[in-house]
Amino acid sequence: MTNKRLYHIGFGQDDLGSSAPSIALLSGDPERACLIAQTYLQDVRLLSENRGLNSYVGNLSGRSILSATSGMGAPSLSIVVNELVQVGIRQIIRIGTCGSIQPYIAVGSIVISSAALCRQGAANDIAPVEYPAAAEPFLTVALIKAARELEIEHYVGITASVDTFYEGQERSNSANPNLMRSLHGITEEYRHLNVLNYEMECGTLFKMAGVYNFAAAAVCGVVAQRTFAENVILSKKDIAVNNAIATAVRAVENLE
Repeated sequence: MTNKRLYHIGFGQDDLGSSAPSIALLSGDPERACLIAQTYLQDVRLLSENRGLNSYVGNLSGRSILSATSGMGAPSLSIVVNELVQVGIRQIIRIGTCGSIQPYIAVGSIVISSAALCRQGAANDIAPVEYPAAAEPFLTVALIKAARELEIEHYVGITASVDTFYEGQERSNSANPNLMRSLHGITEEYRHLNVLNYEMECGTLFKMAGVYNFAAAAVCGVVAQRTFAENVILSKKDIAVNNAIATAVRAVENLE
């Protein structure tokens, strides 16, 4: 039934209009979804603010685009993505933030994820642990091409997707300084495995894409340098986020 409004995202196929989008730019932060819509899209229309999962539809270079919010973490993203696929979305680019775990990846640059080391409970409900969490190659190449065109410092490789911001990313400067033994040294271990960064959604998104048969890619602005410290560098956050957004938008503009 096309007139059915989905419970969490708050809209259905009929709300998307006659030129319904098949591409979504997906942000964890509702303010980022709004920024993308208001800055880059034309003829923008608010679809829903249900549960803080703000969604907008507009036009980008003559193409209908959805700018949507996934919320924080894989469980929330898994709900939103399931419902976006139900209303006809077939390509999703996640635009997020991350922490670098390699010394050469600076705050303010971007990481384009080719695949994810997926340590996420939500993903295990989608597919077995062994199921690959890989980005769609053509969307990923589009992001790389866009970053090159815009001369944005970028890195391509494997992302560690974990469920928690503090313990799961080996942060001890928090309400829980006593990390489990299994987490001590995990950042260094991932560094030696050539993992580039930490974030909290890509692995589940990529597994969903494989199982649900849609295309997914991800670009994240680097807001922390975990080789040196645990904290987010707020003074460079806007630069990193804007670089990730600009890369994703250019990639969509370049799609045939």
